[in-house]
Formats: sequence, structure tokens, C-alpha cells
Amino acid sequence: MTRRSPPFRADHVGSLLRPPSLLAARKKTAEGAMTLAELREIEDVEIKRVIAAQEAIGLRAVTDGELRRAYFHLDFLERLDGVSVEGAIAANSDAEKTVHFTPPRLSVTGRLRHARDIQVEDFKFLKAHVAHTPKITIPSPTMVHFRGGRAAIDIHSYPDLDLFFEDLAQCYRDEIAALYAAGCRYMQLDDTNLAYLCDPKMRQGARERGDDPDQLPRTYAALINAALRDKPSDLCVCVHLCRGNFRSAWFAEGGYEPVAEILFNEMNVDGYFLEYDDERSGDFSPLRFLPKHKIAVLGLVTSKRAALEPQTELLARIDEAARYAPLENLCLSPQCGFSSTEHGNDITEAEQWKKLALVADTARRVWGEP
Repeated sequence: MTRRSPPFRADHVGSLLRPPSLLAARKKTAEGAMTLAELREIEDVEIKRVIAAQEAIGLRAVTDGELRRAYFHLDFLERLDGVSVEGAIAANSDAEKTVHFTPPRLSVTGRLRHARDIQVEDFKFLKAHVAHTPKITIPSPTMVHFRGGRAAIDIHSYPDLDLFFEDLAQCYRDEIAALYAAGCRYMQLDDTNLAYLCDPKMRQGARERGDDPDQLPRTYAALINAALRDKPSDLCVCVHLCRGNFRSAWFAEGGYEPVAEILFNEMNVDGYFLEYDDERSGDFSPLRFLPKHKIAVLGLVTSKRAALEPQTELLARIDEAARYAPLENLCLSPQCGFSSTEHGNDITEAEQWKKLALVADTARRVWGEP
């Protein structure tokens, strides 16, 4: 049951720990002691190193580790005309209690426009150095709406939210077209909001902002579909659902049941990277909604803790998931990236590679993935 197209039986979400040399270079750049060109040279060296490490493990989908980014979403979204970063969202979560952090809030202060390519040059570098399949990760368009709601969208620019969603989708269509023209054939949309809508506290927060948490999944499915309206048939697009990932802490909890039917059946994507590393994500029963032509990538290996999962446990959990969706429709990955922000999770680089090697070895045992 080897898959020759993405998502692959052994896959990963994308971000990797930033090496100390890169963090030091970024600090020097911020202080004016290093130029952006000098910083990029260091990034290039480190990206080539992590590409080689991924390929040595046997991963067929290879990313740049998001090493050029400080945040998985802000570095991309703030380059859209009309988007600014302000304050922080209200939260009641593990992350707020343990690391005293809440995510920044995006605001829309003018008409949205894709005035420049965002990830194209970064993708071209990745593609030039990858032997198999370069994978690009970008934030889901829903990230521009959920954390602030209607109040964070300038009423003068967008008295009608339908126009806001159309402009946002057009920004994504423009970037996706540019990435495809550069050779991209495997893309991942990172989406925390659909998973946040599985959390009762987050659902209540949406109500308080004036949104209906039962309607939002359908609104977001329509937004993503509009963003992918012109997607070529040979471009694989997957969505990664995340409940927060900052220095090994999380922001939300709850099983997929509130969003599963809409997620799997109304969203025109090829696959889903699903957190399943602990009880916060619920059981596998929502997989019963997965259509036969789509893939669920089970995030059974945690990126938050160093201890390796016993392979016998992973095999048993894959068998359990296969009670709800056919084994041929399943793949394996870590539950999230190792460094959704440049701060990284509380895990060493050596432990990171052991986690990814465990994913690859387990996939070989289950599906015969080469």
C-alpha cells in the first residue's frame, strides 16, 4: 500500500527546531549587526542541512523546516496588504498558564491585496535542493478571521463580510498560482481555528465575538474552497488541524466531532493532518466521515515531548483508527511541527530526528513504505 503521491505514508507537518546559530544570526539582524542578505546565507546553509537529514531518514516529503520564519502564520499573513498584527487573543489554556503566552491577533485595517509573492523564492530554493517532493506550508486563510472576528475587520473597508472573504480568497489564489508556476505540487494549509472550534471554551469565545460556532466550520470550508477554486488537478493540498503548539504548550482541547462531517465532506482538499497524540484530540470515531478518496494523516507521534512512543502502541492505535477509515486511507506523522514559532518545543534536535525516524520506520512496518 505504498503511496507514490502525497500525502505519503510517512509524512510530517513541516516546522523543525531552529539551530542556535540561526537564532543568533536573527538576533544580530534585528540589532542591525547583520544584513538580511547575510542572514539568508546562513538560512540557506541550515536549510540544506535539514533537507539532507529528512532525506536520510527516508521522508519523501521534504520541507525547509520553516527556518526562515519567526511564526508559522504571521510571517506570511502580515505581507498581505491590509493585514496588521495587534495585541493578543484572550485564552484560557495550557500555554497561558505554563509559558504565559497568548497568540498575537491579526487585524484587517484596509482592503486585502496580494501585492507581492510571499513564499515563491523560498520554495524555489527548497525545490532546487530536494531529491523527491518539496512541500510548502502556509497558514490557512481562516487565520485572518477567527482570532479577532468581525471587530478586527475594518468596517469602512469591509462593511460587507462577503467582500472580505472574497478578497481574502483572491489573495490566496494569487499566491497559490505563483507557487504552482514555480513547481509546487504539494501544499499544506496550517489551520488552528477548525480545531479550536472543537473546544467548548473557544466556541463560547466565538459566540462572544458575535459568531456562530456551528456555522463557522461551514464558512471556513467555503473560504478554503474559494481559495482553492483554481487549483490544478496535480496540486495536492492538505489541511493541518492544530490546537496550539508553542514551547510544548497547547491552547485548545476537544475531539473532532463538532467539525468532522463538514471538514471531511465540504472542504475540497486531498487530505488532513490530524492531531492524535493524546486525549486532548478525542477518539478516532470522527474518521467515519472520511470519504474514500481522501487521506487522513494520523498525528500519533508527539512533537511536544522527547520520550519516544513505543512502536507497539503506535501500531495498535493505527489498527484502532482503521476501524473507522480503511487502512489505505491513513498515513502517519507527528501531531504538529517541532517549532511552530522560532522558540521551538522543549525537545532537542537529536530527539526531533528520532521522532521522525520512528514515523518512517512505523510506516514501513504498516504500509511497506520504502
